Amino acid sequence: MDPELNPYTPGSGRPPPSLQGREDEIHAFDLLVARAKARRYDRGMILSGLRGVGKTALLNHLRAHAEQHEWFTVMMEAQSSERGSRQNYRHLAQELKYGLRKFSRRHKLTHAAESIGAMIEGSSLSVGGVSVTAPDARTKSAEDLLLDLQEIVEAISEHTRKRGAALAIFIDEMQDLDADLAAALIVTQHRASQESWPFYVIGAGLPNLPAFLADARSYAERLFRYSTIDALPVEAARRALVDPAETVGGAYTSGALDALVRAAAGYPYFLQEFGSSMWEIAPGTPFTADDAEVALERGTRQLDQGFFPSRWDRATPAERRYLRAIAEVGEAAPKTGDLAIKQKTAAPLRASLIKKGIVYSPEHGRISFTVPGMAGFISRQPDDV
Repeated sequence: MDPELNPYTPGSGRPPPSLQGREDEIHAFDLLVARAKARRYDRGMILSGLRGVGKTALLNHLRAHAEQHEWFTVMMEAQSSERGSRQNYRHLAQELKYGLRKFSRRHKLTHAAESIGAMIEGSSLSVGGVSVTAPDARTKSAEDLLLDLQEIVEAISEHTRKRGAALAIFIDEMQDLDADLAAALIVTQHRASQESWPFYVIGAGLPNLPAFLADARSYAERLFRYSTIDALPVEAARRALVDPAETVGGAYTSGALDALVRAAAGYPYFLQEFGSSMWEIAPGTPFTADDAEVALERGTRQLDQGFFPSRWDRATPAERRYLRAIAEVGEAAPKTGDLAIKQKTAAPLRASLIKKGIVYSPEHGRISFTVPGMAGFISRQPDDV
């Protein structure tokens, strides 16, 4: 098939040609936008799930919808580690200023933009979450951050409300925020609910994100609409492959389609990778079961060269032994006590891998990979650790 016409888009956060199986989340956000236009404000939204299920693509889709309705939008991807946490503060400040320029230009708010811009520039966000005026920054920076953020949100809300719009901060990898910034956003969302500010936090992250938010503030569970973004059901997975192909004259036999859907297990990233490989290797259309066999070999090789190694390569030799122990149990979420690894060394390895976003704890005493198919990838790696 002509590679220039390849309709599939494997890649992190790239919009799929056919966004399938996310109708509930899209409808909920559409309603959020419609109610904001009528000055009736709802909760924010939290999307959580494994890597590769399309959370980032969905988050980008929701933001694009908000932009179409002239919302004031901010988009950021949280970074982990101490250095990353400081970057998160500055990134949020920069994105607020960028959003302010767009919103003020669209609505001719020159004077207000100057005032709010100065407010952002002088806030603790712009200096990495540390107060430049407090004599004891360690004890006062969290309080300063909360006050600054609420002041900024209130000032922006005054202008978005008049136009039937809202301020929305879209945060990917939200579980990587540090505790102070996460708490400030939650408390500000709570204040917005109480004061009827048109302000929303729309976050996406790993399955442990709801627990992370609840740890930051116990009432977080009541401030957001939580959605678990999971693998697609069979029919949606089939449409994710068939619809893009049909737009450029491609078609699947039932055998080829069944093979790709079964191998992808409903995960959107895998569907895009396998679909792209099918387009690259098939001599013509309709695609056959024999084509599917070759496409799956190529697609798996692509995943083993890009998608999986980005996690595996970040693990130390000791952490890899822990990951291999999880894979060898043969369960999606084995008990930590069932792993063939010394328990006295397991706890720090587990904590480090959770911090790196490679594993998570779906419930007390159990552990699971954040990446679908990771166990299979590990089984294909030489046992050199």
